[in-house]
Amino acid sequence: MVEEKTINEIAKEWEDDKRKYVKKSTIAAYQLLIQNHISPYFGELNKVCEEDVQKFVLKKLDDGLSEKTIKDIIIVLKMILKFGVKLGYLEYVQIDVKFPTNHENKALDVLTKQDQKKIMDYLRDNFTFRNLGIFICLSTGMRIGEICGLRWCDVDVAEGVIKVRHTLQRIYIIEGEQKHTELLLDTPKTSNSIRDIPMSTELLKMIRSISKVVNENYYVISNDINPIEPRTYRNYYKKLCKKLDVPELKFHGLRHSFATRCIESKADYKTVSVLLGHSNISTTLNLYVHPNKEQKKKCINKMLRSLSAK
Repeated sequence: MVEEKTINEIAKEWEDDKRKYVKKSTIAAYQLLIQNHISPYFGELNKVCEEDVQKFVLKKLDDGLSEKTIKDIIIVLKMILKFGVKLGYLEYVQIDVKFPTNHENKALDVLTKQDQKKIMDYLRDNFTFRNLGIFICLSTGMRIGEICGLRWCDVDVAEGVIKVRHTLQRIYIIEGEQKHTELLLDTPKTSNSIRDIPMSTELLKMIRSISKVVNENYYVISNDINPIEPRTYRNYYKKLCKKLDVPELKFHGLRHSFATRCIESKADYKTVSVLLGHSNISTTLNLYVHPNKEQKKKCINKMLRSLSAK
């Protein structure tokens, strides 16, 4: 016989169990999704069916939530439900939700070549440690947390590589009724995110001279023992965009711009995927590789020519 518990009660037990196996930042992310989305909609229920979840998906789409965020929520919900079934609180129910196919794929935020050159020229001619971080991002595709968590000991001038070993983020902690935020220096997003990225000749030239006089324990963009957190650095970047009169893309758009320039330069997709620290090449392909009409035409003509070749 199934011992009934509400989804809120099951979620609390699931969190306590999950805490033993995942990073603090991961638990914090789960808690936010539960508090903001799962608990208000499903929390007081003691069973969840496919129809409930499908209605939830459509409501969240209507509310303007992105498909990716909704999928992340559903992943967490399914883990909680599976945990409930395992402990005998719920009966197993197959849940397969559908997303409408009539919505347009949102274009990536990417700098034009002209705007990217404009920014990089300015950064080169107006050196500060904060400006260096933006230049590094445009030259390596590093995430903002990786840039903020980068220390001089991670910059290997002799080998000409930047060693991505940490990420800095402010996480939201929920401990019973107590809620607070905490700045956390942690290992990168996934094991693939731990990587060595070669520095361009230009970046290496910028760094080589100052690397001899900086403290290796200092953070690069603050040149201090204390880091600059991502939110503060985003604000600095926004002000720079306004100053240079370039489109105010999200900071993550710098990473997209790096990847796009790599693809445009005919770099092989696997190499780009490794540089970005993606878990698999399909992520890179889905995000950045979208053949246009001319490329498709060339592909078909090339195939037909190979058939007619003697």
